[in-house]
Amino acid sequence: MAGEDWQGLFAEALPYGDFLERHANRAQRARWDAVHERVRLSPAQRGLLEGFRRTMHLLVLAAGWCGDCAQQVPILEHLARASAAVRLRVLERDLHPELRDRLTINGGQRVPVVVFLSEDWQQCSVYGDRVLAFYRQMAADALGPACPLGVVPPDAALLSEATAQWLAEIERIQLMLRLTGRLRQLHQD
Repeated sequence: MAGEDWQGLFAEALPYGDFLERHANRAQRARWDAVHERVRLSPAQRGLLEGFRRTMHLLVLAAGWCGDCAQQVPILEHLARASAAVRLRVLERDLHPELRDRLTINGGQRVPVVVFLSEDWQQCSVYGDRVLAFYRQMAADALGPACPLGVVPPDAALLSEATAQWLAEIERIQLMLRLTGRLRQLHQD
């Protein structure tokens, strides 16, 4: 989004744990923690993340009450923690109504929404509100709520697939950054 102060918003955003402390009540925090405890990265996924060379910022617009956030932002936290190049911060969407209104998806105020930013604060991509694995599950359930409460964490297979899909998007942005002419010139690579 042209003219957005991404660096300022990122500085205002909170690290994952601080976001939960401030914006999730005890029951909500339990839902986030239940998913967080179950996320597993394979050695290959860890190796990929450890090999990233370009700094990238993931600014997540989220809400403590949101079931989709509880099921996906813990994945992002694990992925960011596994890479020195990936920096993650979370913004409470309702405290940023102008940004929330500009980051709509399919005409709606969805969460989570991830803004992928380069090391020099250029917007690379906006992605949300669910990865394909969660949409497939919702379609299979057919009667599932539009925004589940996250009371029941995703099963291991769904969580693994969602983790792989979030990693694929992060890898896509990392490759974009590695191949960008201005950054290759800056880093002489």
